[in-house]
Amino acid sequence: MTRGPHSCRASVDKLAKSRMVTPRALAILLLLHLASGEKRSTIRHEMPRNVCQGRINKNRYDDFSLKDTAKCFPKCTQSGNESCNLRNLQRYWLNFEIHLVEESQTETVNMSFLNALVKNISTDISEDLHFSLTPSQIPMQVTEEEHQHPDRVRLPRSLFASLQGRGPMVRLAITVLDVGSGNLFKGPRINLEDGSRVLNSRLVGLSLGHIPVAGLADPLEITFSHQHQPPNMTLTCVFWDVTKGSTGDWSSKGCSTERGVNRTVCHCDHLTFFALLLRPVLDQATVKAPTLISQAGCGTSMIFLAFTIVLYAFLRFSRQRFKSEDAPKIHVALSVSLFLLNLAFFINVGNGLRGSDAACWVRGAVFHYFLLCAFTWMGLETFHLYLLVIKVFNTYFGRYFLKLSFLGWGLPALIVIGTGSANSYGPYTIRDKENRTTLELCWFREDTAISALYVTVHGYFFIIFLFSAVILALVAWKIFTLSSATAGKERGQTWKGVLTLLGLSSLTGVTWGLAILTPLGLPTTYVFALFTSLQGIFIFCWFIVLYFPSRSTTTSTSGTARVDQAHTMSQA
Repeated sequence: MTRGPHSCRASVDKLAKSRMVTPRALAILLLLHLASGEKRSTIRHEMPRNVCQGRINKNRYDDFSLKDTAKCFPKCTQSGNESCNLRNLQRYWLNFEIHLVEESQTETVNMSFLNALVKNISTDISEDLHFSLTPSQIPMQVTEEEHQHPDRVRLPRSLFASLQGRGPMVRLAITVLDVGSGNLFKGPRINLEDGSRVLNSRLVGLSLGHIPVAGLADPLEITFSHQHQPPNMTLTCVFWDVTKGSTGDWSSKGCSTERGVNRTVCHCDHLTFFALLLRPVLDQATVKAPTLISQAGCGTSMIFLAFTIVLYAFLRFSRQRFKSEDAPKIHVALSVSLFLLNLAFFINVGNGLRGSDAACWVRGAVFHYFLLCAFTWMGLETFHLYLLVIKVFNTYFGRYFLKLSFLGWGLPALIVIGTGSANSYGPYTIRDKENRTTLELCWFREDTAISALYVTVHGYFFIIFLFSAVILALVAWKIFTLSSATAGKERGQTWKGVLTLLGLSSLTGVTWGLAILTPLGLPTTYVFALFTSLQGIFIFCWFIVLYFPSRSTTTSTSGTARVDQAHTMSQA
């Protein structure tokens, strides 16, 4: 039974009055009295011990501190819980790997929530290194042939070869951490209410201590095994980015995802904590809205493009001048390329990723070819407009339209042949800002051909768009200069100039420049899909206005339209 402070004091007084008390016994009793008073004072002033603030065990990585801090995994379950400091706790576990490499002499850690291996690696190794990541087991080095380890990591030898300047050996830490179902290492990207989560609540950490590793030419590979996932969920390879938000967040930058039925392989170009994010695919209404708008617009556009082509064929046989004029031929060539592009779009989107790899390669190549043909003919429309309105004089070229045809159909063919020879076509996934799948089609391979996509599509279009924008600006200046000069003679010249520019914009492809605004959000994506898919209607209307003018507009047609109607570039 523990004595209280009053009982200790009474014992001291009693013994002091007794003749049998000794100095030694009196000293012991006095010490007990002082100790009880100190304990009472400590209990009175001690603050509640809150490990989940991340300060008590900061920089402490003994077994007790690790287990003590791990208790916060299930405790920190409510968003914004004041008893948990997510940033401090997450930093604690991120720094643990650095501690293992730089300070600890431990080679293995084996706990229910944490398994780690620390190993000295030669920077002069002759082959890649493979380590198992079996759940609830300490990671261990395995050979490439040991397929009994479905969870594994491959570290390329080039990674260690690049560190030879730091010495003959480097220290590597591999960590497997179970973070539970709480808020730790979840970040803003995970909404627990819609089923999003870190797969199996498992993180894989790779670290060389304070040695930074990023931008690997030969990326490392982490293989995660898992059950077959439902079709409405998608897996994405991510790493923990401490620079995002106030507490950090998951990011897929520098990582690519190779999905399989029962396993997913992550290819990443740096070292840190990695995981697989399981997230729902966007609801079908959200996913299909832009696609349905594009398909409806493309279908309507194809009908009017077909009308334009048939109308040109009729006029060519009924009007003699149509056989020699180049302007309508260029308009029809653009119409044909857009018609075939829309047809390729329907086939590609309709089939998705179904079929063999060869069939997917062909669909991607055909779609790429007709997209480049459409871009090229838009550029040729702009060039023709430049000759008609800007240069005007000395614009005769022998076999003009034949030369344009070689360029309009031949240059895209050369680009596609070169791109296809590098095996650049294959499955492609379009994702939203939250990295959720919105559309799958055959296009450029995500893992190896992104640079080809940027060069042959984005770069190619940017050059044509820049040229078209400059020429259209010069044409606008001429139209409105002429409009101001004749303002007293004719009314409505400004509106006619605006309508002329809108028609020319559809011919030269300036409306495709709205693609630059699509990162601003879904509304701009809808506007872009609407304008580009209805381009065929605009071309048909332009064709009708040019070649079937009403009597009231015959004498008031803009200068650009009159030149376009009357000008002949060659005697084709």
